[in-house]
Amino acid sequence: MTPFSPDEVIRKLTSRLKMRHLMLLLQIEQHGSLTRVAEHMATSQPAVTNALAELESMFDVPLFERSVRGMTPTPLGAVVLARARALVHDLGHLVQEMEAVAAGHAAHLHIGVIPFVSGQMLSAAIARTVPQGRGITATIHEGQGPALLRQLRDHTLDVVVGWATPSVDLSQIDFEVLYHQPPRLIASRRLAARLGRTRLEWNMLADLDWILGTPDSPIREQVADIFLRAGLAPPTPSVQSDSSKLIGEMIVASDRAVSILPADIADELVRIAGAAIVPYSFDWTLPPISLFTRADGLRRNVDALFAAALREVFSLSLIHI
Repeated sequence: MTPFSPDEVIRKLTSRLKMRHLMLLLQIEQHGSLTRVAEHMATSQPAVTNALAELESMFDVPLFERSVRGMTPTPLGAVVLARARALVHDLGHLVQEMEAVAAGHAAHLHIGVIPFVSGQMLSAAIARTVPQGRGITATIHEGQGPALLRQLRDHTLDVVVGWATPSVDLSQIDFEVLYHQPPRLIASRRLAARLGRTRLEWNMLADLDWILGTPDSPIREQVADIFLRAGLAPPTPSVQSDSSKLIGEMIVASDRAVSILPADIADELVRIAGAAIVPYSFDWTLPPISLFTRADGLRRNVDALFAAALREVFSLSLIHI
């Protein structure tokens, strides 16, 4: 077996690797067959086969295993695919950065956020990010934490703002806690006024219509744990949603519906949707809102400035919670 030579591989890649090779890799991963790849790319199968052979010759080893079930990446192929995916995403980001700079902005950020992060505070942080005195543009990608962190690893996203929980996969990821979110019970104004005249009793709350996040969401798990510690079965949600906007609208429309949300989101729903906060105090907090970045050390100046702006905005928010 020929010894692995990093210098030789780098020489081949820098002199022969083209963007079409990267796109071919991603197409093979998606379709699992050179025939289907050729059909999708409107070319011949021999041309696709030759392009893959050319690419594999740069590494001196196969990147895919062939079987009757199709083509699957080898261990090295999986590594190359991850890098290819990141490079393709970075190229797309470069085009958006060029568009932003041409319009007079400093940069473009792809920000991943979980549903229960305050849009008001996020907007304030974006507005405070002004490299060289110029503002930035941004694309907000909303989703669940695990999916967002996968997108952070493959360079679809530049940063992620979300909950840091024990189940979070932090491989290749750095994070810092921004702030802790106290929980608030919200209801319609009429129901909140009625509940506010009595002390907190979980058995009474269990009989109401709960609107909660989807299964495995941190809030959903903590609400279930609270009821279990009170010796009660967790309520079956009448509605499951990770949209704070929809939760607020449904809460306002019913005099039997309640939900537990982060304090900053609850405050927004009071102001925007007309919901009300039940004046109960809880002896627990939700998982901390944290900033997640890639641990590859390739942070841009704009990423660091946005992180600093987030810290400033969230620290100011603590004064009002």
